Amino acid sequence: MAKSTKETPLMKQYNAIKAKHPDALLLFRVGDFYETFGQDAVVASKILGITLTKRANGSASHIELAGFPHHAMDTYLPKLVRAGQRVAICDQLEDPKTTKKIVKRGVTELVTPGVTYNDKVLDHKNNNFLAALVLGEHKYGVSFLDVSTGEYLVAEGKPEYIEKLLQSFEPKEVLYRRSDRTVFNEKYGRQYYNYMLEDWVFEESFAKDLLVRHFQVKSLKGFGIEHYREGVIAAGVVLHYLNDTRHNQMSHIANLSRIEEERFVWMDRFTVRNLELLYSPNEGAMTLFDVMDRTTTPMGGRLLKRWISLPLKERKPIMERQEVVHYFSHQSDAALKLTELLNNVSDLERMVSKISTQRINPREIVQLARTLEVLPEIKEICHRSDSDSLKRLGDRLNPCTKACEDIRATISDDPPVLVAKGNVIREGVSKELDEYRKLSTSGKDMLAGLQRREMEKTGIPSLKIAYNNVFGYYLEVTNTHRDKVPESWNRKQTLVNSERYITEELKELEGKILSAEDKIGELEPVLYLDFVRLLAEYIQPLQLNAALLAQLDCLLGFAYLAEENNYIRPALEEHHKLSISDGRHPVIEKQLPPDSPYIANDIYLDRDEQQIIMITGPNMSGKSALLRQTALIVLMAQIGSFVPARQAEIGLVDKIFTRVGASDNISMGESTFMVEMNETASILNNLSDRSLILLDEIGRGTSTYDGISIAWAIAEYVHQHPTRAKTLFATHYHELNDMSESFERIANFNVSVKEVDNKVIFMRKLVPGGSEHSFGIHVAKMAGMPAVVVRRANELLTQLESNQSRGGEVTKVSGQPDVKPMQLSFFQLDDPVLEQIREEIIKTDINTLTPVEALMKLNEIKKLTGE
Repeated sequence: MAKSTKETPLMKQYNAIKAKHPDALLLFRVGDFYETFGQDAVVASKILGITLTKRANGSASHIELAGFPHHAMDTYLPKLVRAGQRVAICDQLEDPKTTKKIVKRGVTELVTPGVTYNDKVLDHKNNNFLAALVLGEHKYGVSFLDVSTGEYLVAEGKPEYIEKLLQSFEPKEVLYRRSDRTVFNEKYGRQYYNYMLEDWVFEESFAKDLLVRHFQVKSLKGFGIEHYREGVIAAGVVLHYLNDTRHNQMSHIANLSRIEEERFVWMDRFTVRNLELLYSPNEGAMTLFDVMDRTTTPMGGRLLKRWISLPLKERKPIMERQEVVHYFSHQSDAALKLTELLNNVSDLERMVSKISTQRINPREIVQLARTLEVLPEIKEICHRSDSDSLKRLGDRLNPCTKACEDIRATISDDPPVLVAKGNVIREGVSKELDEYRKLSTSGKDMLAGLQRREMEKTGIPSLKIAYNNVFGYYLEVTNTHRDKVPESWNRKQTLVNSERYITEELKELEGKILSAEDKIGELEPVLYLDFVRLLAEYIQPLQLNAALLAQLDCLLGFAYLAEENNYIRPALEEHHKLSISDGRHPVIEKQLPPDSPYIANDIYLDRDEQQIIMITGPNMSGKSALLRQTALIVLMAQIGSFVPARQAEIGLVDKIFTRVGASDNISMGESTFMVEMNETASILNNLSDRSLILLDEIGRGTSTYDGISIAWAIAEYVHQHPTRAKTLFATHYHELNDMSESFERIANFNVSVKEVDNKVIFMRKLVPGGSEHSFGIHVAKMAGMPAVVVRRANELLTQLESNQSRGGEVTKVSGQPDVKPMQLSFFQLDDPVLEQIREEIIKTDINTLTPVEALMKLNEIKKLTGE
């Protein structure tokens, strides 16, 4: 029987701690290094590019090892987290000098993609949300928490609503119930980094108890979520996870906000994706956020993303935002001064979380003081304005004057990042600290005096006093003057060119100096930590300031955006009309060459006369851009921004739906057509009288006549629906132009083109009337299609049109598309060679064909073509 391997004490301790965190990569502090062992070491070495070695683990056993210096944590930790690793940080919990046994160690923090405070992991203009998802039988619940800012949000609703929120908030980690694993994987696959929790964590009573205890309240009524079963559970799961990952300091998580579905414009996840509001599936593409972001502060950038994701549908708050933008666009001096002041504002939201968790460094506290010092002047600018909305915003700003004064009185003007470096606390704050500093300083002066006296006494001009960790302060004498050394000096070390000595006086002085420095090293961090705890009293006013400054930053950015791009203030009304004159696409116009003006277009829709506009025109003519620009103009208006148009009157919209462009979901087993039909069904099942619907090329994912029939039926359904939702319908099916004859609120428009010398020029102008041609072959030619293919396509088109004109007439039924009864077939072409190929394929039994026979058959068919 083999003898069992005996573990070393260190590895025994490591294995015990690792067993508690089997799914995390364990960083194990050993002296001045963080070490990883076994499989963790293999993974860490690959991600971090560090050397993988082996160390002894008891007799006849070795284990993989990879590590890095403890001071390099901020360099290596972000790489691990960005690689999707959960990282357990195991620190030494006692000073090795105070024990003769193995040092006590324990996990002090578990860092995951959704729970981190590390600045190098966080993106300053992006939230780092942790989400908990509860898949109920009829409703879903979701909670979002960014521990780096303290933002804590909860929502509950239909699955499609929660899916849309997940897409908009883009959490870095999603928690879900173990028993929901199959459903979660079917719905979300690998869209999000995710982590399963046991089912008992998802108990409603457990969640309520956690929330009530955290917020120190008697019920959840004050948060407006007392009837949110799934939402409450999701919020509780997030709190539990924070506790479970050793994040217990959560005083900055001071409020839980409900995402009120009824306050915001509904956009399903397809619409958010199709409009490329925040992200684009195309690498390097510009998004609406990229165009609109003129913010100065990180808080402003993060808030702008929230506003774009959640446009308002109530007129009053939109008008309040517009009023501030209007003021800044006409008061350039105030806008410029405010921008200058905002440049001095730090990331208050994330600073507050660092104060709460005692992670804030001395330099960041000084930056906090600089931020607070500009608040009185920002308040004054707001008060001087003639905008009531801006005045109200300024009134709510709290300069936290006492906190600012305390910082200036306590922390030195230019402190180091690390408290251990010293000189963080000002002189006069602590009498005890001042005395130790004086002793340390005077001790060094006394060293200089001792050096001068010994030089004079011994006549050694090159005598110097130095220090090392082996035997402290010493006197160094070069070999040239070695014979002048007094007998009372005690030699400690002989070097090649010199010798080192100590004296009783030097040792006594060393004791005083080192004692003072040790005391300073112990006392200053304590005083600093006490001061950080004092700042924690200001968490709530600081968070309010952060929110107000973010709003101010966004609205100021809107003013700059309007001035730079010639945007106008849209009129927002309670009626159902949509009237845009000379509208432009905000993203496309920024990407055009300077000498290429954007071709602006007018759009008018209402519920009574022109509910649906049927837009025909060739591919590449600008139909899709026109649809998108209409949605973006409405969206921009309803977040309070000015818009790219000459004039815009917008009846408030409560839902924006788009079905734009093909989007296969092959990985989930869905074809282009299936995705298209899913998205369209979502639209038709959620119509309202204030909806804006944008449909592009519906039905193109199937055969021609199927497509025409589906597109016709959809347009008819929207027209006849009692909501009379405003709709733009772009299509290349010219047969749909006939609908305007049968349906009173459908109007035909086309994106005009000119044909000059057999070439197509896209005018990109929307004009009344339907288009009769698709110009698809011309587009193929422009795309660089080989000339022989283009020529053959023209021949076939002529032949097909000729065959169609010779065919029997089809009786047209009122209100129905004019279509022929037969599908086109490749083998119906008048070509004997193709007929032969058809016969060969029909008589071949592919079920009994061997690979070699298949190649031979293919060769026979090839010979039929004359090749």
